[in-house]
Amino acid sequence: MPRQNIPEVLVGYENADDAGVYQLTPDLALVQTVDYFSPIVDDPYTYGQIAAANALSDIYAMGGSAKTALCIVGFPTSADLNILGDISRGGLEKLNEAGVALLGGHSIRDDEIQFGYAVTGLIERKNIKQNKDAKPGNRLILTKPLGTGLITTALKRGKASAEHVLAAVETMSQLNRRASEICLEFKVDTMTDITGFGLLGHAFEVAKASGVSIEINHRNLPLLPGAVEYSHEGFCAGGLTNNREFFAPHVRIASSIPPEIQNILFDPQTSGGLLVFCRPDDASTLQRKLQTAGINAVDVGSTREGSADLLTVS
Repeated sequence: MPRQNIPEVLVGYENADDAGVYQLTPDLALVQTVDYFSPIVDDPYTYGQIAAANALSDIYAMGGSAKTALCIVGFPTSADLNILGDISRGGLEKLNEAGVALLGGHSIRDDEIQFGYAVTGLIERKNIKQNKDAKPGNRLILTKPLGTGLITTALKRGKASAEHVLAAVETMSQLNRRASEICLEFKVDTMTDITGFGLLGHAFEVAKASGVSIEINHRNLPLLPGAVEYSHEGFCAGGLTNNREFFAPHVRIASSIPPEIQNILFDPQTSGGLLVFCRPDDASTLQRKLQTAGINAVDVGSTREGSADLLTVS
């Protein structure tokens, strides 16, 4: 895609960052993102909540504060409009929790339901977190467990237990706002949210942009209940296969790691957690403060000087 030369664009699409940033004043910038997807759970209200939390997450991952949203809807003419009402109410409930104003939106006819938001926020220039900002020696803190793609795929096939679905819904509905705020207090080097490209895909984007290598300890990874079981049973979404095909050539995974765990490394997440790159001296204190705030923060790895192996999983 041709690149524009606009000085006010502080962050564009060159390094696959979570959102774009446009300078307003010397110290303040606009941060924008858009995200929508088809239903991954059965309950319309819950789907709306997850869609909103997912769209807002990119703003928080950049270090910004979400302010306004525009709704994006695709809806079949044959579907019951009450379903759309429930979806919209779920989304609005999450926007209200985040303190975000819904200004309107746009709808189109579609063969299947699609729902999400374009979100605009503000960000102090000193707080912008980009993929290129990781440093050798960083510790990696992950703020949500993995496995939502496997669980929602099992749900679509009628094989997921209610207990496992509930655990996945709780994490997908959780805003990343407080986690981001705490990380900014610690002046972390950067952070990104784990979504469609899975843990290894988003880690790869940071490693490539920053010129560092990332080492992940698979034993420390937080996993949703049922994730390993559904991985073993083969409930792998198409996105997982695509992620593996694209990112596996850039990753060295220890042969001793079971296949069901390797699947989880590539599993596409919806409204996943933040992968935070912090100074090693801050890691323990940051982790404790996140946990005190009810955030399931776990130290999952580190960075080192860049080498041929951008990603290593041991």
